[in-house]
Amino acid sequence: MKHLQFNLCYFLLMLFVLFIEIAIALFVRDNFVRPYVGDIIAIWFVYYFSRAFLKIKPIYLAILTLIFSFIIEIGQYFKLIHLIGLEKYQWAKIVFGTSFSWLDLLCYIIGFLFLFLLDKDLRKKH
Repeated sequence: MKHLQFNLCYFLLMLFVLFIEIAIALFVRDNFVRPYVGDIIAIWFVYYFSRAFLKIKPIYLAILTLIFSFIIEIGQYFKLIHLIGLEKYQWAKIVFGTSFSWLDLLCYIIGFLFLFLLDKDLRKKH
């Protein structure tokens, strides 16, 4: 339990990114912001959510976030949502997605790189 610790600042950042993601999903119908910016900041959501509850070295958490995002995307390639029987649940489609895209993987990498600009702890040499 030594790695569990609530951080209000990162929790509020996570809520802010969640609000942006929801706004994009509900109100943006274009060919750039919704498909690409939404994926870029999706990795921020996972990272800030994790930082809000876990006390782990930020670089490790960022790398784990990128790996997690890749696993979700690769799961889409293999239709994991159908394999585990969750395709009839809308929440599962939102959380896990339904279609694989190589560009999504690129967006996750771009989001990961932007994290270094956004989070000074990632730039610290420990």
